[in-house]
Amino acid sequence: MKQWLSLLFIGLISYQAISQDIVVNKLRSETSRTIKKDADTSKWNWKRGGLLSVNMSQGSLSNWAAGGDNFSLSISSYFNFFYFYKKGRHSWDHNFDMNLGYVQTTSLGSRKNDDRLDYLSKYGYKLDTTGKWFISSLFNFRSQLFDGYTFSNNIATLSSSFLSPAYIILSVGFDYKPNSTLSVFMSPVTSRWTIVANNTLSQQGKYGVPPGKKSINEMGMFATVNYNNTIAKNITYKGRLDLFSNYNNKPQNIDLFMTNLFSFKINKYFSATYSLDMIYDDDVRLFGVNKNSPALQTKSQIGLGFLKPLNVKRGISPAKKTAI
Repeated sequence: MKQWLSLLFIGLISYQAISQDIVVNKLRSETSRTIKKDADTSKWNWKRGGLLSVNMSQGSLSNWAAGGDNFSLSISSYFNFFYFYKKGRHSWDHNFDMNLGYVQTTSLGSRKNDDRLDYLSKYGYKLDTTGKWFISSLFNFRSQLFDGYTFSNNIATLSSSFLSPAYIILSVGFDYKPNSTLSVFMSPVTSRWTIVANNTLSQQGKYGVPPGKKSINEMGMFATVNYNNTIAKNITYKGRLDLFSNYNNKPQNIDLFMTNLFSFKINKYFSATYSLDMIYDDDVRLFGVNKNSPALQTKSQIGLGFLKPLNVKRGISPAKKTAI
């Protein structure tokens, strides 16, 4: 009887050991299973941010023999917001700029010295493996917010207003992006609308729009160069150059629009800025002795004030994982 019990006990131990081996081996096989990843990586990515700058200068004189205004105050502001999006071969860039400036003096009174709205949207489809050439479409809107005046003998004459003028550009062409700081867009097929919504300016036939009409459309060649980079320690530069040639009216007289902004960072919140803007439009005939000639328009400003980079945010979608 004892022998049978001994044999039964040995058999139970052997069976348990074999069962444990089976379980251990199964666990090993389960834990060694591989997890397969979808080939991929990021399905999309984006980046957004901007800049806010406010500069102010003030001066006052009392019994000052050299002369000058008893009081002067100047305020200028600049706001920028951008949103860049990429997915595979697709890219879509958005950029919005707004400038506002105001000056007050005892001799000349108050007037604006800067006023610009500018929105640019550009969609591109990558053509080559290097990622430098895109076939792109572009939309640009440019105007201002408030009435503008020219002054002769301190007499104000209305020269511009909201949507007077306004420029809308629709274009299809090629975009060359050798790196993240430079973009060169060229288009042989571009449609540009010039809008003069103000009735007074419309009746005068300003900005190349026939008298009494509110808009005119032109077909031509368009190019825009955008550059944004840190050119030295604490010095950044943002520039843009637009060129347009009207096929149907003096194509040799190329319209030019150029902006330049240098920022010299002093500390976290303060900086010095220098901006230089240049515009030439053969249809803007507000200058010269008789106020009926085109001219190169220039505007430069130097300021010291508040500078706040808006938070730059980036997003990348996670790679998907699928277990077998």
